[in-house]
Amino acid sequence: MKVKELLAHGFVAKALPDGEREIDGVYIGDLLSWVMGRAQMDNAWITIMTNMNVVAVASLTDTSCVVLAEGVDVPADVVATAEAKDVNLVVSDQPIYETAVRLAGLLSSDAA
Repeated sequence: MKVKELLAHGFVAKALPDGEREIDGVYIGDLLSWVMGRAQMDNAWITIMTNMNVVAVASLTDTSCVVLAEGVDVPADVVATAEAKDVNLVVSDQPIYETAVRLAGLLSSDAA
């Protein structure tokens, strides 16, 4: 599934510089050092963190997108940096668990 396809399923784009990126798995975490060591390339990374370091970690781990759950607000400077660094940011208004279940369902139906 491509990141841009999430928009048809209730996710809202905050920064979508590379909407053609494929999503190949999901990782959930808020402890940035933990995410750096465990998130895989092309994962959709679900978090509630919205600081600038999220963009840096997403770039470093080469995740396909950051999914900001719980409808968190994203500061304008974080959005601008994500655009500049080619990091896709999308927002889900649902809690983390429901966001993960939704993503897993979309990915499994896409693989079928």
